[in-house]
Amino acid sequence: MKTVKDYVITIPDFPEEGIMFRDITSVLQDADGFHLAIEEMQKRLDGVEFDVIAGAESRGFIFGAPLAYNLGKPFVPIRKKGKLPRETVSKEYALEYGTATIEMHKDAIKPGQRVVLIDDLIATGGTVKACAELIEELGGEVVKILFLMELAGLNGRDTLKGYDVDAVVTYEGK
Repeated sequence: MKTVKDYVITIPDFPEEGIMFRDITSVLQDADGFHLAIEEMQKRLDGVEFDVIAGAESRGFIFGAPLAYNLGKPFVPIRKKGKLPRETVSKEYALEYGTATIEMHKDAIKPGQRVVLIDDLIATGGTVKACAELIEELGGEVVKILFLMELAGLNGRDTLKGYDVDAVVTYEGK
């Protein structure tokens, strides 16, 4: 029986020498692989009490929206700055070279809502940490952060210390 890892194609030396790029498009391009990815992520939500699924742009949408649909929960997109039409709240965070800003609609999370945060990959954890802080600023509680893949060698869990973090597939390196 195949696992999600079997559907992930690894491209050595991309985008630069020494990097092992883990490509999720190979999972998405195979109906069985995509179905399995959603099933495996959904299993990790068994027993978790939550009200809302939030997903980080853009690949968090790919996995978060079907999970929300399957579980009968609302889906909240967390977008790059300038993409949302109504009043927003924003959070700036550090990148390797510079900064970026994410936004949510100001009314997307109600105080006291329990939120599962979804993204495709945890590397350093900076983007998702900013997402979690934005949810908390609106009064939400992040009860779980779930990824399809984790690059454990980049220590993203350290950045997300204090949160319940899980991943379907873990790669030990970078």
